[in-house]
Parts: sequence; structure tokens; C-alpha cells
Amino acid sequence: MEPKTVRRAGGDVVPLRHFSRDDMPNALLAGTRVLTLEGEMPVEYLSPGDRIITRDRGMVTLDDLRIMRGKVPVITIRAGSLGHMRPEADADLPASQEVLIRDWRAQALYGRARAMVPAERLVDGEFIRPAGLREVTLVALVFSEPHVIYAEGLELAAAVRETSAT
Repeated sequence: MEPKTVRRAGGDVVPLRHFSRDDMPNALLAGTRVLTLEGEMPVEYLSPGDRIITRDRGMVTLDDLRIMRGKVPVITIRAGSLGHMRPEADADLPASQEVLIRDWRAQALYGRARAMVPAERLVDGEFIRPAGLREVTLVALVFSEPHVIYAEGLELAAAVRETSAT
């Protein structure tokens, strides 16, 4: 797949501001494919104004991106571990990335039909396992309100813009 790079200056990943890992609990590893109105696209090729497909609202416009490089704990989810073809291939996520689960795990962990759970809480040692600390580039997709996006065949929480008190 060759990503479209219209409106993207060279497609380079260049942080506009510095963010700490604690500021980005819901961020994706560079290379993670996100479902957009134009098809799947690596997260680092997205830019504000792109149209992202969400579970809760259909198509929404991306407000901003936050980019950070650092060493973070990573979780690997084997293909098909979270349902039929979910994810489609083995997927790596930061341990803090929230995953929407809608199966027996939600019932067992939270007593509910569905729940948002940090990837590290899903570790079972066989199908979902820690991959250790890795030096990675994280990209947070920022919206004005909470959304569930599709990335690597998983339903994941996106970052929400902080509102300042007036």
C-alpha cells in the first residue's frame, strides 16, 4: 500500500511541540494503519483535517497530532486474539493504549458487555504478551471529543484535546 501524501510536506514525521509519554496515554506506534475515508493509512502520514472513520460517529475530522519519541513498554497482540480477524495481523501497541473489548474479557474484568482497557491489562502471556521496552515514535490522533478509531483491525481510544478553563 502506497499512502497518499497530498497536503503532507514530504511525509516526514516532525514534532511540532514536545509532549511527554504521560501526556499521551492513547497514542499509536508509527507505522500503525488507521482507517480513514481514503482507506487505511500509516498514522504518521495523517495530518489535521484528514477524515477518520470512527466506531461512534462515523467519519470525523482529525483536529491535531501529537508526536513523541521515547522508550515505552509495548504489548503484542497476536492476529485473531480479540475476535474473528481482530487484529488482522499481529499488532504492537503501547501498553497504555486503551482497547475497546466487546467479549468475555469485558464481562470477566468489568462485569460489562464492553469496556475500554489499557493494552497491558489484556496480557495473558500467550496470545497477548509484553514485548518489552522499545525506543519508538508515538503519534496521538487528537479530537475535540472522545472517539473510538479503527487501527490494525482493532477498536482503539483516540486522544482528546484538553480544554482550558476560561
